[in-house]
Amino acid sequence: MLRIEHLGKQFGPRLVALHDVSLQVAPGEIVALVGASGCGKSTLLRLAAGLEVPGTGRVLIDGAPVAGPHPSVGFVFQEPRLLPWLTVRQNVEFALAGVPKAEQAARSAAALARVGLTDFADAWPRRLSGGMAQRVAIARALVARPSVLLLDEPFSALDPFTKMDLQAHLLDIWADDRPTLVLVTHDLEEALVLADRVVVLRSRPGRVHGTFAVDLPRPRNRTAPDFQAQKQRLLEALDVGN
Repeated sequence: MLRIEHLGKQFGPRLVALHDVSLQVAPGEIVALVGASGCGKSTLLRLAAGLEVPGTGRVLIDGAPVAGPHPSVGFVFQEPRLLPWLTVRQNVEFALAGVPKAEQAARSAAALARVGLTDFADAWPRRLSGGMAQRVAIARALVARPSVLLLDEPFSALDPFTKMDLQAHLLDIWADDRPTLVLVTHDLEEALVLADRVVVLRSRPGRVHGTFAVDLPRPRNRTAPDFQAQKQRLLEALDVGN
């Protein structure tokens, strides 16, 4: 269980990034955070991961406060951030520091198989396409078996076809172990394809404006009337619709 309680964050004397944000994410739930640039989505995600220190409030995982990077939390950044001097396999095993070598090898092999990159285990990152590199980043985040996976616009730099492929692939991986997923995205269709709930944030200061349940069966048809109706509701909540 991920709990965010009355979270606030300020940068400098005037920039209030977040104010009194509370959110609860159930085990195995997928929640998408959407909102205009500057509303604090990425800041909220970094606070949840323990990568930033809150000004007020707290983050809890299974009832325990998060005071720094947490072993139960995986994080996928917008860019893959692979280490160029390590092979694909070594990049994945980098997340398993302290684990016996034999177990590292077995777990990295399983993680790469899950993202369809077994044949590229010994490749250097420079050989990979953008989509393949992001698959490695997802494998690295999942190999430590986190109960919570946080994703900060992980597909935003990809072309539409690769993005749709990885969205479907992420859901397939999620279905195996059902970790809790929190996803930051600017793409409303992505939010509706992936999430059980969509949380809309507003800025100045960043705060929760509304929460929308996505009651659509998976896999979701982007052209279906009910999908388009949900999208229209989100557009209106973001003040960019009718």
